[in-house]
Amino acid sequence: MPEQVVIKDALDDIFSGIRKLKKALPGKEFTMDGRLVGDIGEAIVQRDYDVELYDVLVEGYDGETSDGRLVQIKATFKESLTFRTVPDYYIGIKIHEDGSYTEIYNGPSEPIQDKYGHRKWFGEKLLSFPNKVLKELSEKSVMISKYQKEHNKLLKWTPQTV
Repeated sequence: MPEQVVIKDALDDIFSGIRKLKKALPGKEFTMDGRLVGDIGEAIVQRDYDVELYDVLVEGYDGETSDGRLVQIKATFKESLTFRTVPDYYIGIKIHEDGSYTEIYNGPSEPIQDKYGHRKWFGEKLLSFPNKVLKELSEKSVMISKYQKEHNKLLKWTPQTV
């Protein structure tokens, strides 16, 4: 798994290139959200959470926890995350240019479905949901155990449930 310094250095290089492109073509955004962002997010989640990524594509899921829960992982550099299917568990993170990240959602998909299930195409097409609302919903959810590194040692962290 990549170390934090590798992720930070790689992101520095990528964002340097994006700034050059924006300077050359100021009318374009050159946003990074897409497969590249998703792959970076999956690498971060596998490094920091109790999630093992699948080696092959599995529709609707990116991996599973040590106790067998199926997980979909989404990542963004923006103020919203996407959701198409209704996975067992959903982890969404916002990645920052320095390689750090903010956990936006970590828990079962039911609270998202309860909040947004009325939206047209929910569960059928890729829809975008505000990070702020997802973070509020996540705070009320049962979370997947998260691993935190302390002095090069993994310590299992289990949050309190609400």
